[in-house]
Parts: sequence; structure tokens; C-alpha cells
Amino acid sequence: MLEFDELLQKLESQKPALIDLAEAIGLVGLNATITELTEQSADPHFWEDMENSQGILQALRRAESRVAEYNSLNTLYEDTAMLIQLANEENDASMIEETSASVSSFTNELERIRLTTLLCGEYDMNNAMLTFHAGAGGTESQDWAQMLFRMYNRWGERHGFKVSTLDYLDGDEAGLKSATILIEGENAYGYMKSEAGIHRLVRVSPFDSAGRRHTSFAAVEVMPEITDANEIEIRDDDLRVDTYRSGGAGGQHVNKTESAIRITHIPTGIVVACQNERSQHQNRDVAMKMLKSKLIEIKEREHLDKIEDIKGVQKEIAWGSQIRSYVFMPYTLAKDHRTSFENGNINAVMDGELDGFINAYLKMKANEK
Repeated sequence: MLEFDELLQKLESQKPALIDLAEAIGLVGLNATITELTEQSADPHFWEDMENSQGILQALRRAESRVAEYNSLNTLYEDTAMLIQLANEENDASMIEETSASVSSFTNELERIRLTTLLCGEYDMNNAMLTFHAGAGGTESQDWAQMLFRMYNRWGERHGFKVSTLDYLDGDEAGLKSATILIEGENAYGYMKSEAGIHRLVRVSPFDSAGRRHTSFAAVEVMPEITDANEIEIRDDDLRVDTYRSGGAGGQHVNKTESAIRITHIPTGIVVACQNERSQHQNRDVAMKMLKSKLIEIKEREHLDKIEDIKGVQKEIAWGSQIRSYVFMPYTLAKDHRTSFENGNINAVMDGELDGFINAYLKMKANEK
């Protein structure tokens, strides 16, 4: 049948990309790495250095996962080709929908894995910390910041990542003034770094009794979680540490003591806060990790030689041109101003459907290299 011939041709046209992908992920090298690390883990003295052992096992799991992912994709290609051929031989028109869906599934998975090869930055594999700041405009902007907070929580959940709230400061009447979440999962920072910047909302405000249209802004900061935070030395004299009483959303662990911590890095003006943990000591540890992560992110982004070269964060927090606009009225559209990618289903976007924006950004960056 013509339909099956076209589907098989479409599938086979992807074969070169599948072969190229094996080279892009370094399949031969990954298999060699698995063999080497497996032999190391079998050494009788393997567990004598616990920290080194855990690092080896983590690298082994990562390599095994990449190989298994590629092998699964290769199997999907072969199974789909066989399914199309069998359906064509039997002239079974009822199989058109199933075979078409299988080809689409392969194409989408190939594209997804191919995009992960673009995540080659030093910290791309790390977890991501996202901090939200409401812009000028009071309740309207604070409500918008909370909408973004929910949007990225939903994105993380969609991808099976663990999302936890590290800090949350309620808005005056609604929404939030600022909040920080941690998204834990492989390549979380690599994906989320595309979301850093100013986000603009256009809608009829639910807080305006006259039903007028409002424009609001909120900022999203994205930092990699630094696992080896000891590599950065920060002098105690450069820090101002304040304690305050925990509060905010979902605070089942919030207590009545001043356990929340706010740390200001005096040389740069960077401020971080944490109130999610049970004790002041735990909150301080998390806040210090956040501070070091933010300093490293700025150092990498501004191509500085050392942390001490950071002069301030005015550019980081100043309101400038937005990276993306979300329009609810008079039409519905979310448009990224860097890539021109857009999605007219604004409800899906606010429910965490962001992969189109993220993928477009990764492709743009890859083409710039």
C-alpha cells in the first residue's frame, strides 16, 4: 500500500541521523568506559575510598543509561520497520494509524536524545536552582511570579524530576515576592538555563475591577546546583547573615523560631535565603550552597577568570528586555523573542509544556557555535 511505502521511506530517511547519533554520544567510548568502571568496581579495595567509589558508580550508571537509551532507540527503529513491512505484506489498512504513531514516536525520541548531545556545558548535567522575583507593579506582578513558580514546578513533574521549594516569600495580597526551587534530575540545569531572564505577561487583570488590560514582569534566575561546593572559598568577612522567622507557602516544617537564613555577599550584593529546612544550621548550609552556585553561574556566564572578578549583579536583577511574552488577551500566545518559537495554547504552556521553547533555544545555541 502506498501509505506503508511512504511511512517506511520516512523512517529510513532517519537512519543516517540514528548512525550519526551513535557517534555524537560516543557510543564506542561509552561501552569502553562501562567495561573499565565495572572492572574498577569489582576491585576488592573499591570501597576503601568511599567518596571516590560513589563517583565511579555514578559515572558508571550515567554511561549505562546513555547506552541503554541508544539501544532502546535502535530497537524501536528496527521494530517499527518490521511492523510496517508486515502490515504492508498483509495489506492491512487497519495498521496505518499504529505504524504512523510508531514512526512519530521514533522521530520524536531521536530528536530528544539528539538534543541532549547539545548539553555539553560543564554544569549542564547538574540539578537546577530557579529563583523567581516579582517585578514592579505590586499584586499583579506578584501573582505573575507565582504563576511562573507553578509553571516550572509542573515542567519538572512532567519530566519525572523531583522539585522542592527552598525559599518562599508571600506577596502582599496575592502571589509571591520571591521564591527558590530546586529541580533535581539529570541535565536539569542544561534544560533550564534557557529560561533565565525577564518574562512578560499581558492579560486582563483579575485584580482590576474595571477589567483593564495589564502588562507585568517577573524575573527567573537559573543556577546549577554545585555538588562540590568546597571548590569555592568565600571569606566570612564578605558575608552578612540575617535570621528571621520562617513563613510562606506549604510550610508544614515551618517553626516558630528564627530558623530561616538570609545571606548577603557584600562584594557583589547577591542575596540568597532558605527557610525550608528544620534547623538554622541546615538552612545556612543550603543558603551557602545557593550562594556558591550563583557565583559560579555568573562567573561562567560572564567568562570571568575567578569569582573575585564579579563586580556586582546589577545586570542580573535589572529589568530589561524580556526573553518571552505570554499573552492572554486579546489573543492567546506565548512567544520567545530570542528564537521566535511560539505556542498558541497558553494554558498548556502555563501547565508546564515548555519543551518546544527549550529545544528551540538549544538548537539556536548549537548553530551559533
